Amino acid sequence: MTPPTPQLRALPPLLVLTDRRAAAARGRSLHQTVAAAVAGGARAVVLREKDLSRPQRARLAERLRELLAPVAGLLIVASDASLGGNGVHLAETDAPVRGPLVGRSCHDTAGLSRAAAEGCAYATVSPVCPTSSKPGYGPALGFDGLRASVAQATVAVYALGGVRASGAAACRRAGAAGVAVMGAVMGAADPAAEVAALLAAWTDAAAVRR
Repeated sequence: MTPPTPQLRALPPLLVLTDRRAAAARGRSLHQTVAAAVAGGARAVVLREKDLSRPQRARLAERLRELLAPVAGLLIVASDASLGGNGVHLAETDAPVRGPLVGRSCHDTAGLSRAAAEGCAYATVSPVCPTSSKPGYGPALGFDGLRASVAQATVAVYALGGVRASGAAACRRAGAAGVAVMGAVMGAADPAAEVAALLAAWTDAAAVRR
């Protein structure tokens, strides 16, 4: 069966993944942290928090949609297509779903091939850099490993795992469609500044390539 072709406007180059515990460690709520990220230029947020109940996640999704609406931002909900997001981000073990914006977490080229076959709009590949949030997925790919993964992929690849502003340009030079970040923004002293720095590094990489 031919996989569905995603009908989607271009995704922004930065996906911000939520982590309320990292935000709380900085003395902020998740809502405050995402608001700061949006102020810094974030236009796509992936709501994780999968340990919460469905009603709790639904309330969070509603609040984040309200934050993103004024900037025409995208809310992508992890593993649950029924919470009113613009899209859904599937874990490696989640069953496929249909929709105009579906992404999947991948950790190798086999996963990227699966995401492409399912008609996903994008896939994250991780970990690119060493990170404590991805302890069970082997050594970090590094930028050379990311480049090799992108070269074999037929789906837009977002670099995930330990990526900070200092590495965003290298991810773009490796061919990534964008970067996906969690701790770098959620745990930042200034989330708005961190987002702005990530986006500036991404833009600067394009200028260097020209």
